[in-house]
Amino acid sequence: NKGEGGIFSLYSLVRKKAKWLVIPAIVGGCALLADGIITPSITVTSAIEGLKLRFPDVQVIPIVISIIAVLFIIQQFGTNMVGKLFGPLMFIWFSVLGVTGLIYVSQDLSIFKAFNPYYAVHLVVTHPMALLILGGVFLCTTGAEALYSDLGHCGKRNIRVSWIFVKAMLILNYLGQGVYMMNNRAVYTESINPFYEIVPEGYLIWMVGLATMAAVIASQAMITGSFTLISEAVRLNLWPKVRINYPSEQKGQIYVPSINWLLCIGCIIIVLIFEGSSDNMEGAYGLAINATFLATTILVAVFMLRKKVPMYLVVSFLVVFGALELAFLAANMTKFLHGGFVTVLMGSLLFTVMWSWYVSRKIKNRFVKYVEIEDYYQIISELSDDESVPKYSSQLVYLTSANFKTEIESKIIYSIIQKEPKRADVYWLVHVDVVDEPYTREYKVEFLIPGKLIRIDFRLGFRIEQSVNLLYRKVIEDLVKNGEVDITSQYKSLNKHKIAGDFRFVLLEKHLSKFTRLSFYERFIMDYYFILKRFSLSEERSFGLDSSYVDVEKVPLIFVTPDDIELKRLPV
Repeated sequence: NKGEGGIFSLYSLVRKKAKWLVIPAIVGGCALLADGIITPSITVTSAIEGLKLRFPDVQVIPIVISIIAVLFIIQQFGTNMVGKLFGPLMFIWFSVLGVTGLIYVSQDLSIFKAFNPYYAVHLVVTHPMALLILGGVFLCTTGAEALYSDLGHCGKRNIRVSWIFVKAMLILNYLGQGVYMMNNRAVYTESINPFYEIVPEGYLIWMVGLATMAAVIASQAMITGSFTLISEAVRLNLWPKVRINYPSEQKGQIYVPSINWLLCIGCIIIVLIFEGSSDNMEGAYGLAINATFLATTILVAVFMLRKKVPMYLVVSFLVVFGALELAFLAANMTKFLHGGFVTVLMGSLLFTVMWSWYVSRKIKNRFVKYVEIEDYYQIISELSDDESVPKYSSQLVYLTSANFKTEIESKIIYSIIQKEPKRADVYWLVHVDVVDEPYTREYKVEFLIPGKLIRIDFRLGFRIEQSVNLLYRKVIEDLVKNGEVDITSQYKSLNKHKIAGDFRFVLLEKHLSKFTRLSFYERFIMDYYFILKRFSLSEERSFGLDSSYVDVEKVPLIFVTPDDIELKRLPV
């Protein structure tokens, strides 16, 4: 999608294909967010655990929590400056991994037999603990989804070229650990960490320091990916509106305060629950990514159908990748009682938020009544010229959800004409359409009643900030410059000085009426939605509007007319 990756970027390309596709998209997104909580916990913990080899009595938990706290505190300042060190540090990290592994590999070249797939197949088929082994192997794939999410920042070519080096260094290190374990079968126990055991004596502390920096960088990638994920979910109406900051001008540099502290608290809780042991966290780690992999595979298959890829290739893709991922899912489910339940619980809680927000919007849209706007042209024109009605504003702006220029919500007409008639020189209708392309910024203008009623349609990508105030003012500037509109105040004292008229936005805030007919499930969803809305940004703040020129009118989801009420008159 214009070089962008991530499950919501993929979903935006296929969402119109079938409504049910929102389910794998939400499942994958929630699993990735859950992984954003687990990754900093396990990576930092596993790095710090190396200190126990030199200092057996060291307290791991306070050190890990301190590092995690600092990591999340600095997010608000942006990572632009520090980010420049990430590349060189990761190059050093992977080089050291390769070199330490190569030292042991050179001692026993028979380890290269491990490349023979016979041994892997034989192990899976004959070993009684094959499923548990597969679950452990799956941990090698974690990080791939974070890389896919940051595809737009990294670029496909950069990933492909750097992966040649990264994979070579990783394999050398794995082989070196294998040689160590073969040479120390008699003394090897689960308490021994072969990763640190192959580090030459005297370099352990340096290795722990380097591993900690690498862990922080890996955690930063997941945190950044989580911020991007939430910003996309907000634009796609899959998450409550939250404040999104831009600490630097660099593309993709965003900061979501609420998610930052949610992840921080979640990470600390994970460290405390699993008592600062990375071995205990492994069960929770793989399950989240496995769910994201499966969801991504489903969406990719649908995307292939959209691109008219031959059916046999789509089926082959699903069979090969689906079988692998289901096999790993079965392996990871064996860890459910050993930490996997934590991932499922976190993912489920996040799912209820996304699903309720999505479904509630569908319920609200069901009660929106549209009318033909042309039927009200004459009334609006006469109201604008009626000096017996006090002027409400020179320029009056309404945000409309009507997709067609011929329609308008009945509640907007009611607000203009009946609920305190609002006279204005010009009425503006602003509509925002979120499109599949990530960075689209387009608009078109329709003069419905020349000089009286104007509609602006914005087409914004799902990664573009919906700052309606700035976008609207930019359009006004263009129209004034082209001589298409005149926003000069019509008050005589101001008009002669060419002073611009005032602008006012009117937002309609929907609420549940006791007359709104909903099923038990729908009312539960709507009640949950209104609870979530209390903690989300208001409409004016989410659209970048200053509350000093915004009026919010509360309207019920459904109006009750006298015809809807059964009432019998008794004779006197």
